[in-house]
Amino acid sequence: MRALVKSAAGPGLELRDVPRPVVGINDVLVRVQRTGICGTDLHIDAWDAWAQRAVTPPLVVGHEFVGTIEEVGSNVADFAPGELVSGEGHVVCGRCRHCLAGRRELCAHTIGLGVGRDGAFAELVVLPMTNVWHHWPGIDLDVAAVFDPLGNAVHSALAFAVLGEDVLVSGAGPTGLMATAVVRHAGARHVVVSEPNPFRRDLAVRMGATLAIDPARRRLTDVFAELEIVEGFDVALEMSGSAVALREALGAMAHGGGIAILGLPAEEISLDVSEIVRKMLTLRGIYGREMYETWYKMTVMLRSGLVIAPAITHRFPFTEYEAAFAVARSGHAGKVILDWTE
Repeated sequence: MRALVKSAAGPGLELRDVPRPVVGINDVLVRVQRTGICGTDLHIDAWDAWAQRAVTPPLVVGHEFVGTIEEVGSNVADFAPGELVSGEGHVVCGRCRHCLAGRRELCAHTIGLGVGRDGAFAELVVLPMTNVWHHWPGIDLDVAAVFDPLGNAVHSALAFAVLGEDVLVSGAGPTGLMATAVVRHAGARHVVVSEPNPFRRDLAVRMGATLAIDPARRRLTDVFAELEIVEGFDVALEMSGSAVALREALGAMAHGGGIAILGLPAEEISLDVSEIVRKMLTLRGIYGREMYETWYKMTVMLRSGLVIAPAITHRFPFTEYEAAFAVARSGHAGKVILDWTE
């Protein structure tokens, strides 16, 4: 089969023929239709310091996908060939304290699809049946392909109650854009997006932001009078990984507020702990999705009117992966889709 492979230590990916995945007794084999390019994939392509620590070539990359079931293992009873599915990209051990307690998102032994095991940028991908998600009929294939990052957005956006609250979103990358739509759908009063990229600020407004500001030109506290925010933001979603963005969010929070932190910084960030204490803030780290509560929530929200399609801005056949990666890296894009059906 054709697959996009990190074939050796160093920058770049290679489209080449690889063996079909082996299907175990508890596995599901999926014929991939579409995939989404993630920031993780960009790191692996660039072969930065994180990728060098996390990835052992050769490896089929990619973890955001939708496709139809091709084959199931002999122990699999709940899935059948032809069904439309996506997959949870965190493969957990199933035996640790958290897994046995039903908190699989906290498994310390998680292996990432397309990072620690062969991934979904291929004509076929195999996953344990416990990682496979049935889609409801009629779902848009592009949206189904990005259930993984949509799950990150939903997990972050609903980490704290947002109904009637004023919400800050720092960073309007694809996941930040989707989180903007989610908090608006969930009833936030105002959603302010802080993003230096003008293309993505425009997208944020399309996704439901009340305001999208350039942090280099306008301080967060400057919007309070305009929006009648009395004390500060009730909830903040830190999606950028920026030390400056996180510190500024802390300074703009109301007492008792909550900050969900999804963005991974490239280096350590020092914070004013006294401000966290005095304001009695709650900081919560978000990594991936709750399995599978988040998947249920995002499915129900999509069925009840949540719209994330504007965050998907570009589509390429998989053979044009180099152009697709360049667009995703440029900043003049939301989510970029690869089509594997050609």
